[in-house]
Amino acid sequence: MITGYLAAEGLEDQLRKELAGRIMAEHGRLLLCDGEGGHAAWAANIWFDVREIAIESIGDAAAKLKGIQRNWVAYAPLHHRRARLIVEKLPHVSAKPLVFGAPLPAAPLGSFTLLAPDRMLYAARCSSPVPHGEYGFVEDRSGPPNRAYLKLWEALTRFGELPKAGDVCLDLGASPGGWSWVLAQCGARVTAIDKAPLAAAVAAMPNVAWQQGSAFALEPREFKHVDWLCSDVICYPARLLKLVERWLAAGNLRRAICTLKFQGETDHETARAFAAIPGSRLLHLHHNKHELTWLWSRPQ
Repeated sequence: MITGYLAAEGLEDQLRKELAGRIMAEHGRLLLCDGEGGHAAWAANIWFDVREIAIESIGDAAAKLKGIQRNWVAYAPLHHRRARLIVEKLPHVSAKPLVFGAPLPAAPLGSFTLLAPDRMLYAARCSSPVPHGEYGFVEDRSGPPNRAYLKLWEALTRFGELPKAGDVCLDLGASPGGWSWVLAQCGARVTAIDKAPLAAAVAAMPNVAWQQGSAFALEPREFKHVDWLCSDVICYPARLLKLVERWLAAGNLRRAICTLKFQGETDHETARAFAAIPGSRLLHLHHNKHELTWLWSRPQ
C-alpha cells in the first residue's frame, strides 16, 4: 500500500524531515511513502491507498474516477490544462469558503494527479474533507482585531467541537484579542491573560475579562477547572511544552489548543513530545505559518 502526504505550499522541507527514511517518490508537494497511512503533522492532506492507472483520454480518466466515487479534486503540479479538462467532466465540488460553525462536508473527497498525459495517480479517500486541506472561511472583516481569529476558527473546526455558553476559557498571550473574540462569540466566559491590553471592542465584550500578567506566571492548581486552555503566545516550543505539562499535571483541564511557533529551525523533538501526549493531535493548519497547532482533549 502507498500513502501520499501533501505538504502545504512552501513547507515541503518540513514534511520531508518528518517523513525521513520513508519517502519513495515525490510529485511536487505530494510525497509518496510505502505502507499504510499514518499521521504527519506537516501534511495538509493525506492520500490513503494511492493507486496508479493508465488512462486513454480525458474522457476515460473522468469515467474511471466516476466509477470509483463521485467527488474528486485535482492536484496538478504537471499537466495543468489536462487535469482541468478532466475536472470539468466530473461532478462539481464546491470551492466556496466555509462558514464558521457550519458542518463540514460529509461526503468522501478523493484526489488525483497526472504523472503523464496517460498515467494517473489517485486516492479515493483522503484525510481532509476540504480540497487539499485548505480551510478557507467567509471572513469577518469588522469584528476581530486581527487575523489570528482565523487560526482558532480552523482549529475549532478541526477539533470538531466549539466552546459553549458557560464554558471557562483561558486565552494566554491574548492581546490584541483575536482568540478571545472567537471564544466570547461562542458564548464562553473568557479570561484573557497578557501584559498588553486587549483591543477596546474585545475588552468591552461582557463575557471577556482581561488579567494583566504573564501566561507563565499562572499557577494551574489555583483554577477549579478550565474547559478550554488556548494559547497563541509567542515563545519557544520547549517553554510552551513545560507550561502545558504543568496544566496537565494539575488535572483540572478538559481541552487545549496551543500554537507551537518555531523561531529559526523547526524543533522536531519538541513537536514529537507534544504529539506523544495522550489525547493529542498535532496539525499544520492552513492558516499557520512556520508553526503547528496542538489540539488536546482529556482522554476518557
